[in-house]
Amino acid sequence: MTPRLDAIGVVTSDMAASLAFYRRLGLDLPAEADSAPHVEAALPGGVRLLWDTEEVMRSFDPGWSRPAGGDRVGLAFRCASPAEVDSVYADLVAAGHRGRLEPWDAVWGQRYAVVLDPDGSGVSLFADAP
Repeated sequence: MTPRLDAIGVVTSDMAASLAFYRRLGLDLPAEADSAPHVEAALPGGVRLLWDTEEVMRSFDPGWSRPAGGDRVGLAFRCASPAEVDSVYADLVAAGHRGRLEPWDAVWGQRYAVVLDPDGSGVSLFADAP
């Protein structure tokens, strides 16, 4: 048997704020999930995105502490076009989220930007350049 990637986990200090951010990126997350300690979303292709509060992490790993010093895992959202990268970035920043890298034309042939989620993790936005 070969293990297969099944889920990607996000640990959050504020479930409602984190889910609101990811809803703006198009994930279908029910409003009642905002007060849950654990949330799951099925993604295309069968992989799941999971959220757990810091309290949940400490409930089974009492020595757990919030990572410091930079991203450990990054999520990347493909946009339909370079213009969509710009508009999604602008929408998230206008909604109060911090931008890390404003949209730019990357040397590897993509329009690329990075916004920080409510817990400070970088989330990439990208589209193939025309």
